[in-house]
Amino acid sequence: MAKFYITTPIFYVNDKPHVGHAYTVIVADVLARYHRMRGDEVFYLTGTDEHGVKIQEIAEKQGKQPKELADGISAKFRLAWDTLNISNDGFMRTTDAHHEDAVRYALSEMYKQEWIYKGSYEALYCVGCEQYKMKSELVEGKCTDHNREPEVHSEEAYLFKLSHFAPEILKRIKSEKIKILPVTRHNEMVSFLELEGLNDIAISRRKEKVAWGIELPFDPNHTTYVWVDAFLNYITGLGWPKDKTRMEKFWPANVQLMSKDILRVHATIWQAILLALGLETSQTLFIHGFFTVDGQKMSKSLGNVVDPMEIAQTYGADVLRYHLMREISFGSDGDFSLRRLEERHESDLANGIGNLVARVLGMAEKYTGGKVPEITASVFSNVWDAYGSHFEKFQPDQALSAVWGFITDVDKFIDTEQPWVLAKTDTERLNFDLYILLESLRHLGRLVWPFMPSTAEKIFTQLGLPDELKVGYDEGKKWGGLQPGTRVTKGEGLFPRLIPNP
Repeated sequence: MAKFYITTPIFYVNDKPHVGHAYTVIVADVLARYHRMRGDEVFYLTGTDEHGVKIQEIAEKQGKQPKELADGISAKFRLAWDTLNISNDGFMRTTDAHHEDAVRYALSEMYKQEWIYKGSYEALYCVGCEQYKMKSELVEGKCTDHNREPEVHSEEAYLFKLSHFAPEILKRIKSEKIKILPVTRHNEMVSFLELEGLNDIAISRRKEKVAWGIELPFDPNHTTYVWVDAFLNYITGLGWPKDKTRMEKFWPANVQLMSKDILRVHATIWQAILLALGLETSQTLFIHGFFTVDGQKMSKSLGNVVDPMEIAQTYGADVLRYHLMREISFGSDGDFSLRRLEERHESDLANGIGNLVARVLGMAEKYTGGKVPEITASVFSNVWDAYGSHFEKFQPDQALSAVWGFITDVDKFIDTEQPWVLAKTDTERLNFDLYILLESLRHLGRLVWPFMPSTAEKIFTQLGLPDELKVGYDEGKKWGGLQPGTRVTKGEGLFPRLIPNP
């Protein structure tokens, strides 16, 4: 049995989740569910990042303690992921006691090995990003993400010898021992490391300035830099350093998902920390793009921040999951449009998969009394080959396109064979065709399950197959799995139309 470990970034608790966060966890969920269907041993980790000066400042403005603020926002993330049917195996909070203990252990080990040393540091620091910036990253002296000038930090600090690890990190990225996808992001990191290299970085702040953080175990007057704390969640979520069994089984992660604004710190600081701790570096970093909403940058000031909870409660979680996976090419920037979501709902879901399932089950009820015909037949599609190939290349959007190609093929088969005519002229051919159509629905349920789990489960229920997902991947994709005589039921439509037909 192969293992598959997938992570999302842990999301900062400065505000409730938005559709950009939802996109990352849904992609991760689709990949995790696919690998579970394959029979792999899967661990899927997400969570919340809860320390740092930004949380401290927001809590002060709201008259709350930082932990109180973090508790409330973290709970909103959990609720949102439950609503979106996210099947994560772990939810990491950086305020969890075992995580804080592990961070202190990691800092102690790196300090003992002299990867951390005391000094002073002067640099440009963007509070919004919680990152140090180089002048080359600024436009007119401002951070492009937050449109504000970074602060100049010059103070006593503990520094991490990031520069020492630059040659090894570059070597691993170029050889693809650390694989960065898509290739444009790989090229971007190679160019950055070759042209600019890496400098040692401050990994602490004086506690009187940033009290809301994990104290350095070797100097209680300092708290640790939030990124060092956050990165370690990817291994503390596996129980490191105490749970060696799970760590040895799953690390390194097969794929770590993130947006392009945090690639650089993941490809450099995170890899250097792993090397300093004597651990394997990341296997694959997959970088997706940014979101706009109706062509505009998503922001509070524009009032266009999309709440995934509201979308899921209005249209259904599977509709949002489908729309995000189908509309946006994985690895590219994407645009969210409620109009496009509604169009997809009507064309692809209500008139597409929903209509197909209703047509086939309706014909089974009408022509065979709601039973699978006493005949088996092979079918016409090699959809599974394309489907699996796209998943192995981290192309879930292309896998979903292959599924909709299959739906088109089944619709064409119905139109060509015309079962309503065969019912009057050729019962044997009718039964042959109906078996193919019902068996096609079984395959369709399996194909859409990673993307739309609730929809798949409804299809299996209507086909009288409550335990279908217990069937192994290789066995399940063979034709002929639907047993003759099985009782099928049309049931309610999968996707009621938003505007009913007149």
